[in-house]
Amino acid sequence: MRYLIVIEEGPTSFGAYVPDLPGCIAVGETRAEVLEQIAEAIELHLEGLRAEGSDIPKPQTSSEFVEVRAA
Repeated sequence: MRYLIVIEEGPTSFGAYVPDLPGCIAVGETRAEVLEQIAEAIELHLEGLRAEGSDIPKPQTSSEFVEVRAA
């Protein structure tokens, strides 16, 4: 499965979350690190759902860019 992730850059680190998997988050010092961390977090999150007997959410979130004129 492929899940959309959102990456946010903070003053000293990067954060990532998965809109289709509430509570699935990661933090890293670099963009590359947060990508590795979120991949691990997704795998662990899905393992936890399976262990609970819960359904695995199908990816539904998508993204688009919108161009606007800068003032």
